Amino acid sequence: MSFISLIIYFAILMILPLWAQHKVKSTYEKYSQVRSTSGKTGREVAEEILRANGINDVEVLEGEGFLSDHYDPSKKVIRLSPANYSRPSVAGTAVAAHEVGHAIQHQQGYFFLRFRNALFPLANIGSNLSYLLIMAGIVLTSMQMAIGSTALWIGIFLMAFAVLFSIITLPVEFDASKRAMRNIEELHIVNDKEYKHARKVLTAAAMTYVASTAVAVAELLRFILIARSSDN
Repeated sequence: MSFISLIIYFAILMILPLWAQHKVKSTYEKYSQVRSTSGKTGREVAEEILRANGINDVEVLEGEGFLSDHYDPSKKVIRLSPANYSRPSVAGTAVAAHEVGHAIQHQQGYFFLRFRNALFPLANIGSNLSYLLIMAGIVLTSMQMAIGSTALWIGIFLMAFAVLFSIITLPVEFDASKRAMRNIEELHIVNDKEYKHARKVLTAAAMTYVASTAVAVAELLRFILIARSSDN
C-alpha cells in the first residue's frame, strides 16, 4: 500500500464513523424536539407495543446517559435514556419501538439474534486480543522471527470473529427497525408525517452500524494483506 493510499485509507477510517455519529446525533436532536401527536412517552409506546405482541415479561425502565437505549435479553429489560423514557417525541417513539423490536426478536427466536448472541464470547475475545497479537506479530516479523507470522495470523483469525459479529449485527438492527415501523403504523401511534420522520431517525441510527462494520472489514482486509506480504 502506497503512502498516499495509506493516508486515504486512514482518512476514511476516521471520517466515516464521525460522519455516521454526526448524522444520528443531528437527526435525533431534530426530531426529539418534535412532539408526537399521540402524546405518548417512549415508555408508554414501548409498553403498548409489548402488549400488542403478547409480551408480558419484559419491563421498561429508565436508563442513564444520552442515547443509551438498549434491550437486555438476559434480564428482559428495555432501558430507555431519560429523554426518550419520559418525553413524547417522534424520536423517542422511534427509538422505543426499535428496542421493543429486539424484544420481539428475542421472544420469536430470530435466527440472526441467536447467532449473534452465540458468537458474542468469541467476538469479545477477538476484540480484546486480536490487536495485541497482530501488533506483536508485525514487530516479530520485522525482526525476522518465524513466530511473528504465526502470531499475526492467529490475531487475524480472532479479529475475524469480531468482524463477523459486526456483520451479523446489521440484519439484527435492520429487522428491529422494520418491526418498529410496522408496529407504530399498525397501532396508529404516529401519523403519516411522523412515520416518515421516525424512519429518518432509525435510518440515521442504522448508518452508525454500517459505518463501523465497513471500518472493521477494511481493517481485517488490511491486516490480511500485511500477513500475506510478510509470508512472501
